[in-house]
Amino acid sequence: MMTISYEYEGALYLNLTNRCDCSCVFCLRANGHRGSIYADDLWLEHEPSRAEILSDVLRRDLPAYRELVFCGFGEPTYRIDDALWLVDELKGRGIALPPVRINTNGHGSLINGRDITPELAGRIDVLSISLNGATQERYCAVTRPKDGAAAWQAMLDFTRSAVAYVPQVRMTIVDKDLPEGELARCQALADSLGAQLHVRAYIAD
Repeated sequence: MMTISYEYEGALYLNLTNRCDCSCVFCLRANGHRGSIYADDLWLEHEPSRAEILSDVLRRDLPAYRELVFCGFGEPTYRIDDALWLVDELKGRGIALPPVRINTNGHGSLINGRDITPELAGRIDVLSISLNGATQERYCAVTRPKDGAAAWQAMLDFTRSAVAYVPQVRMTIVDKDLPEGELARCQALADSLGAQLHVRAYIAD
């Protein structure tokens, strides 16, 4: 049975897609892994339908989790319409949801061909956006997005816009092979966009 939802440190994570427009140097996918410390196998047999997602999630005691997180082995904003539909559906059933977070590379508007940030208002409580570099050159070298420099600009624009609609917006950087002064430069960039900066520990396996 494929893994649509999985638990980690008191939160419930939703794995809706394996599609991604990046090939980050630190990503477990790039190292041949099918899962991680979070779940053994996050490769999907197929992208689950809305009905499959809803059925899976309704088996859980949602109010008991500290957070509901859209994050799996792919970029969740490829399925932003389905993610937001799920939040609306669960709330419409009177379920008291914990805070809802999306872990994203910040390319959601680029991927969907429209500014999706206004649609997050009232639905998403936390956005965690992968920064991973204080300059376009560093970002592209680490993240390796298929759209290159356009993806860098799209991520910045997404972050700048999202802070108007989402209560907590943070940018993340993985603490692996960072050039001297990189954290300070990333902090300054996050500050300029109105976002927080969060340093993530590198997971080797």
